[in-house]
Order: sequence, then structure tokens, then C-alpha cells
Amino acid sequence: MKKLIRAGLSTIGKFSPRLAGRLAFALWRRPMGRGAVRELERAVHESARVEAVDGVVTYTWGDGRRPVLLVHGWRSRASRFAGFITRLLELGYSPVAFDAPGHGDSPGPITSILGFQRIIRGLEERHGPFEGVIAHSLGVPFALYAVREGVAARRLVMISGVAEFGYLADTFCRELGLGPKVNRFLRRSIERGYFDSDDQIWTRFSVAAGKSDLLVIHNDEDDVVDPEQARILLRAYGPHAHYLPTSGLGHRRIMTDPEVITEAVAFLQDSRADSDVPEGLDLSA
Repeated sequence: MKKLIRAGLSTIGKFSPRLAGRLAFALWRRPMGRGAVRELERAVHESARVEAVDGVVTYTWGDGRRPVLLVHGWRSRASRFAGFITRLLELGYSPVAFDAPGHGDSPGPITSILGFQRIIRGLEERHGPFEGVIAHSLGVPFALYAVREGVAARRLVMISGVAEFGYLADTFCRELGLGPKVNRFLRRSIERGYFDSDDQIWTRFSVAAGKSDLLVIHNDEDDVVDPEQARILLRAYGPHAHYLPTSGLGHRRIMTDPEVITEAVAFLQDSRADSDVPEGLDLSA
């Protein structure tokens, strides 16, 4: 199906970039396929307390003390954090997660970054303030924006994350083989469809300087989110940022790697974390 869509949109884009941009926006609103619960996640998934809040399926574990928010990425779901949830519970934390609209078990088309902000704010009101936030991929800019807009979280762990809001459109077009003209029309459709034609969203929703302690984890073989996005994120947070590079895990296996899980949760625990950005990573550029 993806190959057919890619071929069709690419052909349309040659004759009418505007139409291809509109069709791409229709696909943007409804991800192609929902992530299913994997067998290795099932026990953790089924042990959660499940609620539907304003159409969004939420999950909680633990006794409610020391809550940690988990924010998944594109075409993903809350159960992808199963390894993190197990470790957090062992250490007395209470994980809180949700399936974003149009993902997992939550119905509807996807929501904008402002919709994510409202969801995360609602979870904070019910379960927070959060000890920390762990986010993956597309969940990273959404989580960081919510924190920037006032959601309380002491420490942040951002894994394989996007830093520039425009990178989302660029990656989407690249995945479907769409050129720069279609990209421009897709961006205009996003501006009109979600943000009242505000063309400043690409700057407004990109990562900005923050005051929370931040751990950035990325992989050198990530074929979904360019590792350069980690550099941008680190540079924005400056002295508050710490970096854990990984190798050979790609974009998805990083979420099940025992060392990544251990280091991420340890960072939440350690209020005096002093890990340095590794030598050779220039944050001044």
C-alpha cells in the first residue's frame, strides 16, 4: 500500500504539486496503519489501569506516587514503553501513558501539537506533577512544547527525537518520495488545517531553550530521525543537556535495549547527574 501511495503521489506531484500537497495532508491526518501490542509488551499492557478521557485512551501503573509521563511517537503506542514501565515500577515510580488520537486504541484522526499539549496538561492535572517525562521520536517535540508551556517535570529523557518542527514535514515527504514543491503545499495545508494559517509554527514549535535537566539519547544508525536532530536539541538546552550516544540500535530497537532503559531511568533518579556531552560533539555550531 505504501509503495502504491508513494508512486501515485509522486506522479500527481509532477503535474499538480498543489493537489499532491492536499492529498499528502489527508494522509498526514490519518497515519497509515496503527501499531499493535507486541507479544513482549502484552503482560505490561494488560496490567495497566485503562481509562478513556475525552476520547483518548490512557494507561497508569503503580500507586500514583512519583509519576513519570511517557509520550510515544508516530504510528506507535504506549505499550512500546513496556521495558521502561517495568523498570520504573521496580523503583517505585508510577508510569502514566496514553495512545495519541489516531494511534493505538485511541480513535479519530491525529491531533496537532496543541492537542498533545492539552492531553498532557490534562494528565498532569490528574496525575502530576511529574517526576520526569520520557518521550520517543515524534513524541519528543510534543512533550518538550508541553513542558515549555508550563507542564511540570523535574527531568526529561528524549529518545531518537525530532528537534525542528519542519523536519516532520520534510521526513514525511521524503518517505513518500515527494519533492520540495509538494512539501511547500503540504506545509501550507498543515498551517491552514491546524493553526489558522499561522506560518510561524515552524519556528514556534521547534525546540527552544529549557531549564529542566535533559538527557538526549540517539543512535548513529537511526534511519528515521537524523542524529543531527540530537545536536540541535543539545545545543538548545546547553548546560542543562546531557547526551547518551548509542550504536547499532536504529530508531526502534533503542526502545527495548536494556542499557538504554537502565540509563534513562537512572537519569530520572539522579538529581545530581553530571554526565557530559562526549568529546567531539560541538554544541557551538
